[in-house]
Amino acid sequence: MKALIVKSLTGVALLAAASTAQAQDAIQLHGASQFNDEHAFTKTLVKFGELVTECYGKPIEFILHKNSELGLEKQYFEYMSQGTAVDFAIVSPAHMSTFSKAAPFIDAPFLFRDLDHWNAVLDQDLFKPVADEIAQRANVMLIGYAGGGTRNIFANKPIANMKDLENLRVRVQGAPIWSSTFQAAGMAPTVIAYNEVYNGIQNNVIEAGENEAAGVEQMRFFEVAPNLAMTKHAITVRPLAFSSQTFDRLDEDLQQCILSSGKEAGAYGREVESGEDTAKLDAMESEGKLKRIEFTDRDAMKAAVDPVLQAYAEEIGAAEILEQINNIQ
Repeated sequence: MKALIVKSLTGVALLAAASTAQAQDAIQLHGASQFNDEHAFTKTLVKFGELVTECYGKPIEFILHKNSELGLEKQYFEYMSQGTAVDFAIVSPAHMSTFSKAAPFIDAPFLFRDLDHWNAVLDQDLFKPVADEIAQRANVMLIGYAGGGTRNIFANKPIANMKDLENLRVRVQGAPIWSSTFQAAGMAPTVIAYNEVYNGIQNNVIEAGENEAAGVEQMRFFEVAPNLAMTKHAITVRPLAFSSQTFDRLDEDLQQCILSSGKEAGAYGREVESGEDTAKLDAMESEGKLKRIEFTDRDAMKAAVDPVLQAYAEEIGAAEILEQINNIQ
């Protein structure tokens, strides 16, 4: 009996040791999101981890740092470029502009006519030259494209036309194309950190910002700026990015799984966010949190912005891409 117990204990110890060794052998990949579990970006990153795990079939662990635990998207991109702290994340193209002047072109204002046009552009991979430049200069790969939220202007006062936009102190993303296009439309754009927008409006430093429904909901912008002008000036493209330095350290099987899963997770994210967009606005409006205001001068706003976008595309060598985008029916 004693020998049997010893043998049994020995077996348990060996199993525990094997389990520990397996855990130690598991590859760990760290992701980051500014948002909670309910946000489309977080859901997309979770889906990416699930797809890679299923594809790879070997020990691997995805650790996702949520709710801005590791800072904001700008920091995530810098970390990935350096090969430290963050291996994968969804990042606004505007935050890549330090490394690539062409990056913000991916979802510049008035680049897309509607969701069908947006999907067609992404399906045809027209942004590959931009992605190649980012990979070369920033050491970060764009392995999929999420997004799909339609961006509108939220403000502390009603805005319905171009006259209402005059000298509007509005927060824009950090890429110059956003400041120049909003300026062309008559506004007074300013760049401040995303997590400072709420206080900026509350303290009357700015009067407005611009975002998709998920961001307005998550950051509770409706509390200080309940007027949502339906400018529909942009449809988000949010690249799923992966550190090249991390990628180069991985075996070939895992690399292939990451590339295929990135593309699939991006498509999943587009479906989630574009599907949720109107539903979120409906819910917030029905709960009395915000009021949607028809913007009657969208065509005039686009006409003011188009020359700036064309000049920008020529400046960064993307005039051919812009022409291809405009030619897609």
